[in-house]
Amino acid sequence: MIDDTEESKIKKQLQNKSDTPIKKHLKATEINYRRNKESNYTEKITELDKNFDYSNHKNHYWSDPEFSILYGTPLYDAASPSQKIALNHLFWVGGYNLTAASEVNTALYNQVTGSVFYNIGGYETLCHELDVETSQERHHIHAFRTIGNMTEMAILGKVIVGDPLTGNESKVIQKGLVGRLSPGPIRQLFGFNWGSTPFLASQYYALRFIANMLLKLTEYSRSQYFRKLEKKREFIPSPTAVSHYHFLDESFHTTTSLLIAQELYKDFPKPTAYEKFMANFSIYMMQLTILNGLSAGAVASFSPDQLFVIPLVYKILRSPLFDMSTQEALSWIERCFCHEHEGLHLNLKYHQRLISELCKFFDKLDYTWPINREMRVMATGGSISKAIQNNTKFFHKFSKSVACKNGNPI
Repeated sequence: MIDDTEESKIKKQLQNKSDTPIKKHLKATEINYRRNKESNYTEKITELDKNFDYSNHKNHYWSDPEFSILYGTPLYDAASPSQKIALNHLFWVGGYNLTAASEVNTALYNQVTGSVFYNIGGYETLCHELDVETSQERHHIHAFRTIGNMTEMAILGKVIVGDPLTGNESKVIQKGLVGRLSPGPIRQLFGFNWGSTPFLASQYYALRFIANMLLKLTEYSRSQYFRKLEKKREFIPSPTAVSHYHFLDESFHTTTSLLIAQELYKDFPKPTAYEKFMANFSIYMMQLTILNGLSAGAVASFSPDQLFVIPLVYKILRSPLFDMSTQEALSWIERCFCHEHEGLHLNLKYHQRLISELCKFFDKLDYTWPINREMRVMATGGSISKAIQNNTKFFHKFSKSVACKNGNPI
């Protein structure tokens, strides 16, 4: 699933057995920083962003069909070829809207944690790498939001998946992975802690690694799709190319997350009881809020459908793309989200793949609680029957709310 190209290259260069662990991870950081600086993936994304015109890419899939909203559901089976392509494009938009919001979080916390490492001394190269990553994230965010908004306007007539380019950064932060981690006061406490001690600054990158892995679930396949088109010398849609170059950019960022989360924290004094608690509490909250379910309408999504997917799908079905009445839209939502289907089984495979990767990662951190090391909360969310039960319960409330808004109380 995961292309560890950069990590693998770095490991091959770290053959000097006499180096201490500290020297090895500093050397790895230097290699990662140099390669990132020498790459031009961000520049390619910026160029694709600048020249994007949806009309030139509207008739092509941007990834394998399984990365489409409602893939594997009865509605997807009944959709026309053009509607299926639009659902593929909207899946790209929705996924990268969340990625853009998470990268706003990343830009903020790179600065917060980087200041801690800089003040310690001896980690200047690492701080430079974080600065480069922050700059890259800003270009990524602009590309995702520009392409996403143009796509929505063309398909739906308005922006409903993403946010108009209003510059309201605080609102965007709340939609990112860290923003969805917990209610405001607790989220602010996490942010304060990540900027307070070297151990907690390092521990933030365990959460960033989870975000890296979530994205790679879809982006690795998108990169492979790009390479397949390239090999066949077929037309490559710009969003497919953006995904490919972002995947390559993010390989540097994932290496950074891995080095800091698994190695750097060992440089510092053993964590206090408070530091251990806050570190584990943040991982537990990530499981509870971001990884505690199976989506019936979007593969590689493990948040409950009631948060984003069901309300979004209702708007899509009511849009010119499907032009359904209220009752038609609700009927299809019930069929797609409240009954077992192929899409749920496909998403369960992605869930199992991710949990395996994360258990391997957290097993190497010596401060984690068993519930985090074994990703037990996430594991309980990997249930098709539980997803259907939760969706059915929410659907009854949602349908009544929609009916009342349309003046037809049930």
